Amino acid sequence: MRILYSHRTQSRDGQSVHIDEIVTALRRLGHEVLVVGPRLGDAAAFGGESKVVVAVRRRLPRALLELAELAYNVPATLRLRRACLAFEPDLIYERYNLYFLAGTLLRRWRGIPLFIEVNAPVCEERARFGGLALPRLAAALQRWAWRSNERVFVVTDVLKSLVVAAGVPAAQITVVPNGIDAEMFSPEPYHARPEGAVTLGFIGFVRDWHGLDHVIDALAADRAGAPIQLVVAGDGPARPALQQQAAALGVRSLVRFAGLQQRDAIPALIRQFDIALQPQAVPYASPLKIFEYMACGRAIVAPDQPNIREILTDGESALLFDPHRPAEMWRAIRRLAGDPGLRERLGQAARQALDSHDYTWRHNAARIIAAGDALADRGCAAMTPGQAGSF
Repeated sequence: MRILYSHRTQSRDGQSVHIDEIVTALRRLGHEVLVVGPRLGDAAAFGGESKVVVAVRRRLPRALLELAELAYNVPATLRLRRACLAFEPDLIYERYNLYFLAGTLLRRWRGIPLFIEVNAPVCEERARFGGLALPRLAAALQRWAWRSNERVFVVTDVLKSLVVAAGVPAAQITVVPNGIDAEMFSPEPYHARPEGAVTLGFIGFVRDWHGLDHVIDALAADRAGAPIQLVVAGDGPARPALQQQAAALGVRSLVRFAGLQQRDAIPALIRQFDIALQPQAVPYASPLKIFEYMACGRAIVAPDQPNIREILTDGESALLFDPHRPAEMWRAIRRLAGDPGLRERLGQAARQALDSHDYTWRHNAARIIAAGDALADRGCAAMTPGQAGSF
């Protein structure tokens, strides 16, 4: 199958990891994939984004910035059209982003089947965290893009319900959680060390809403029981404040900030953890770090909420805590720190759950191909140009 992968991702972070992994998995399955995206993002280092984009965001008023995002569809659609003419794809697979309509427009004009991947309700997310100057326009265009395709791929059942509420038929939506590269994460069972400090670890981009400040507070307040040291692997806007907090509370020696890690270093780093932490998570996400923790067979502490329960089971493959009560998170951590056998059992069960559900990028890519094959079998590839959803 010939797949044109369209995206507007400018940053080199978890989004780009998802893109790279899916594209690699599709190619390993023997399919041709042509990626069309912003050239500026290619120059960004991992963990960063284009300096040009950052500068524009700082200077433009929010309304003009959103109109510029909308105007970007002109060159993006023309570039995607040229790629279609040269590559002659069987389908377009597009990672959805707010105001990004290149695949939707090309489907309408050229009649090429379109699959959309939705990783978040971006309109609502930006309105909540960053603000939107044109919320009605953004919401209308999001609904249109979600409805104007042959299939929508989402990462959780929670997110599926949001897409259904926007008017997309449930039968048109496939839930495909995040995963791991099985070749990168070979199974190595966890064995608790008989003595020494217990290592609590977190990987990912460090943001305020993750709640790592609560962990450092608890680390400073609770010196009883087995000693615990915290490793924070990653970078982000919250890191300086966390470093200052650890120093002010006198636990700087117990908190190690490992900095940004390259992808190939992640498995070895996680295997240094005794307990793997997901302190907070947005309610619709499929956190990539959880699958990586599972792949390394680590005991996981994570928030007890519907999207996390789609992956983990409390008391079987993880310890889940009430996200509204940070003290419960620390009680779960302290329980695991004092029970090596429980850490081993939960870690083993987590790895078994990952294997039994086949949470791998290869499996995800195979599901995309299966949907494409089913589309071709139904003759949908003969869709007439101009067919698309309505606002």
